[in-house]
Amino acid sequence: MGDTRDRAVPRTEGRIPFRGFETWYRVVGDGEAEGRLPVLCLHGGPGATHHHMEPYEALAGAGRRVVLYDQLGCGRSAIEAPHDASMYTPELFMEEIDAVRDALGLDRIHVLGHSWGGMLGMQYAIGHPPGLAGLIVESSPASIPQWVAEANRLRDELPPEVQAVLLRHEEAGTTDDPEYERAMTVFYDRHVCRVRPYPDWLQATFDGIAANPEVYHHMNGPSEFHVIGTIRDWDITDRLAEITVPTLVLSGRYDEATPAIAETVHRGIPGSEWVMFEQSSHMAQAEEPDEILRVVSEFLDRVESGTGGSS
Repeated sequence: MGDTRDRAVPRTEGRIPFRGFETWYRVVGDGEAEGRLPVLCLHGGPGATHHHMEPYEALAGAGRRVVLYDQLGCGRSAIEAPHDASMYTPELFMEEIDAVRDALGLDRIHVLGHSWGGMLGMQYAIGHPPGLAGLIVESSPASIPQWVAEANRLRDELPPEVQAVLLRHEEAGTTDDPEYERAMTVFYDRHVCRVRPYPDWLQATFDGIAANPEVYHHMNGPSEFHVIGTIRDWDITDRLAEITVPTLVLSGRYDEATPAIAETVHRGIPGSEWVMFEQSSHMAQAEEPDEILRVVSEFLDRVESGTGGSS
């Protein structure tokens, strides 16, 4: 699968001053049709790039802007000047959401977050930000301890020789060894993306993390299932009930954000909807692209018409 975006839809790109640095953004579409609201996309990682959110640019075809950006320290918002990696916190990235909204005049919006982006979206929604109309949480945990527990369960299902390689390098601190990366791919092939070859936009995301891994390594760790970074204790499960906007929870049957993880989010957010994609893992926008766009579009329509979502 390659790039299937509609090049006829207007696109603008720019940079927003933020914390003495700059945040790169792209706006797809040039305004909203009556009753429509823009969609602000939050990419994953932490430390990935906007590329894996590009399939959602198709939502602009319904008469709404779709806004993507690279979070500070990531992709085109990478920081060249000397800085302290301890600046990378969930609170920084929530502040960045408001900076993007203010700069682009996004007074009333939907937020669509994938993986870490969904975590960020949930934490943002807990604060009851003005103008947040709807929240879409794709393949995201509300608790990193639960994420790690589920990842370990999935990891136990890998071939014993693969598990042995992973453990040996994690204990030795040699997770940058090519042997570890090859073993890690076995897990990714099952639970991150089951489509081969990767779509161009997904490969660009992985390339972006590899080229600039600071945020990912600082906040997460060396891999999806070896979380030893600063978010290792992140857990907002007991605050999910504070999310009062209409919320759609999405996950894949084979997702590293397992059905148990999605159920925790769904049960925690009052009135939320949950849709699981039976042929997908962590990248339903690659594995079942038409279906996920349909589900998201219908949710947005319901929220904007006042006929669906939580109270």
